[in-house]
Amino acid sequence: MLRVLLADDEDLMRAGLRMMLETQADLTVVREAADGREAVRLAAGAAPDVVLMDVRMPVLDGVAATREITGAGAGAPKVLILTTFELDEYVFAAVRAGAAGFLLKRSPPEALIDGIRTLAAGDALLGPSVTRRLLAEFARAAPVEPAPDTARRLSRLTEREHAVLLLLGRGLSNAEIAGRLHIGEATVKTHVGRVLDKLALRDRVHAVVFAFDHGLVRPGGRPRP
Repeated sequence: MLRVLLADDEDLMRAGLRMMLETQADLTVVREAADGREAVRLAAGAAPDVVLMDVRMPVLDGVAATREITGAGAGAPKVLILTTFELDEYVFAAVRAGAAGFLLKRSPPEALIDGIRTLAAGDALLGPSVTRRLLAEFARAAPVEPAPDTARRLSRLTEREHAVLLLLGRGLSNAEIAGRLHIGEATVKTHVGRVLDKLALRDRVHAVVFAFDHGLVRPGGRPRP
């Protein structure tokens, strides 16, 4: 049974989400929060697997709440941000705060249900349009040169894992990476898992963050020579 915490300041939104999620045999809503501060408190006490987080809430917004929740260390729940607009200004900040996925509030119910399961399984969730926006934002903010500890951290990776990281940083899916490297998708998934483990990254979204922060990918999504 996957445990879900709902965080939204609109009573009707929370009620609708609860009704939808509890039609699923493997999902249960453990608690509800009406503001970000309450979400942080309940996330610590109710041990949810996934937090559905609105970004615009009183007391503490969803970005700040996400940062506190994901910063709790090992075992912290995954945060799935629900946005009204694909190009919401909070999306970029929420990724840096630790969010593992984004969905539009108008998404069909099956997309939200599948998204919760995806995050709980350890994968990230980003729609194509959100991914493109993130890549553009990271490109503008990317450093010109690698960070001082880049070489040390990358030395943990094999040559193939390094290649996978560069393609992750460009926003490619497992299927696309498999095509570029001429290997199977299952092999790509194994390499992705090892990259995340060796670099202590939460998920593939934060592999993108790492690639840009450490100067591995240039603006436009191109790898450094």
